[in-house]
Amino acid sequence: MKTITKIEANRSAAVHRKCRVAAYCRVSTEHDDQIESLGTQKEHYAVWIKLHTEWESVGIFYDAGITGTKAEIRLGLQDLLQACRMGRVDRILVKSISRFSRNTAECLALVRELSGIGVSVFFEKENIDTGSMESELFLTINNPQKMTRLRRQPRLFLTILSSMAEEESLSISRNEKWSVQHRFQNGTYVSSSFPYGYCRNDRGEMVLEPEEAEIVKYIFSALLSGKSSCQIADLLEQEGIPFKNGRHWCDAAICGIAANERYVGDVLLQKTYTDAHFHRHKNHGEVECYLLSDHHIPIVSREIFAKANAVIRQRAAEKGIVCGTGKYQKRYAFSGKVICGKCGSTCKRRIHSGNEIAWTCAAHIESAQKCPMKYVREEVLKAAFVTLLNKLIFSRKHILKPLLEQLKANSNDENVRRMQELQKQLESHAEKRNTLHRLYAQKVVDPVLFRQEMNALQKQAESCRMEIAQLEQETHGETEIIAELKQLLRFTEQHSAMLTEFQETWFSAFAEQIILYDRNHIGFRLKCGLLLKEEI
Repeated sequence: MKTITKIEANRSAAVHRKCRVAAYCRVSTEHDDQIESLGTQKEHYAVWIKLHTEWESVGIFYDAGITGTKAEIRLGLQDLLQACRMGRVDRILVKSISRFSRNTAECLALVRELSGIGVSVFFEKENIDTGSMESELFLTINNPQKMTRLRRQPRLFLTILSSMAEEESLSISRNEKWSVQHRFQNGTYVSSSFPYGYCRNDRGEMVLEPEEAEIVKYIFSALLSGKSSCQIADLLEQEGIPFKNGRHWCDAAICGIAANERYVGDVLLQKTYTDAHFHRHKNHGEVECYLLSDHHIPIVSREIFAKANAVIRQRAAEKGIVCGTGKYQKRYAFSGKVICGKCGSTCKRRIHSGNEIAWTCAAHIESAQKCPMKYVREEVLKAAFVTLLNKLIFSRKHILKPLLEQLKANSNDENVRRMQELQKQLESHAEKRNTLHRLYAQKVVDPVLFRQEMNALQKQAESCRMEIAQLEQETHGETEIIAELKQLLRFTEQHSAMLTEFQETWFSAFAEQIILYDRNHIGFRLKCGLLLKEEI
């Protein structure tokens, strides 16, 4: 009789989890045709995911009317990234690299982060799958005698294509800037927005909004009578007078009105500018400004305007504030460094009843509905930081020293290897350009193909240089982190006894930010890269 041994099935191997797939769509404007395009994209990916039985849909994430140059302002993309970080996504489908990002450095950073957590991205138009190392880029020279096939890495291919997407965006931006600049110069520029107190008439001209104009006059009069910007804002709020777009009155709004040259009938153009990385900055002379005098009906006289601004400058000087210098940020140890963990706003210093100093979320000050985070007393923050330092002093052998050794061991090795690879690629590009020149001189390659291939090689070389520059910056940052960690370690070694009092010099030396998660939990982001949480 046969003996049969029963073996239980391996349930973990038998059960195959479906690949969790998400799609991302983006259109840059909210025009009807673009919105229709967005709808088409969403429908396309919904059907595509449904057709793959081995896939499980996580959702379609999208942004409408948002530029592709900055990831941080695209809420749909941020929601997708958060889902990936939480381990809910295995694969992302995107129409093209330009839909994902028009910023080369940002695109590569996102891909690297996603690859690090096991999430692949498929760019449909370019047929690139970051989860596959089999992607190839071919350089074909039109030679009847010989065809050269050159293998490329997917990351390099992605770099080139994302660079092309960025260049396209830069080209659009340059054209738009030229057009606006030309209108600035000839005085034909028409603003799309108007300050409080003005509105647009049927001909598109800036005219007075009578009720709002009276409020503007009151603000200037109140400033000259001795009232502070905070007092004026509080009075307007108490009277229930609405501000622009449903916003609340605050001291910044009052100071903004007082400093706006439009209330004397002038228009100053190009107060801000956008840099090559699509970041907007205040113009402090980096680019040319254009002043249109007596452009429209004024609300206040030039004399009143000048006196009001003189009052504001005098009060700022008394407080140690110098406009554009960031001096106010250094007035107190915590100024500009306390961040609300719920909404991300900077917290402001406030004095409560009994001369108790506290730090309150700026959004909460405007409205409790904007952010529920209440104030935290300054003494509590100081005590928590002293506690943190004491913990580091008595645990430096177990935390700081191993961390320093690990950073030293890993520092720059990967970056150096990558930079060496990129340098070799640059040398290879130079050789290929020389080869192309030789073949062109021999009339082996026709002029059109020659230009195409030379442009492609130049873009590849530029992409390599950009990545090298980024890696050099990262390497410098890592070196700074090691230096900051060494400084902190030296401090802990010099103090064997428990610290009992807060000192501003310690905080300024080691702390970068304080994050208020709630009134019982705070975090300290140190300059050495550590984020340590304390329970109050």
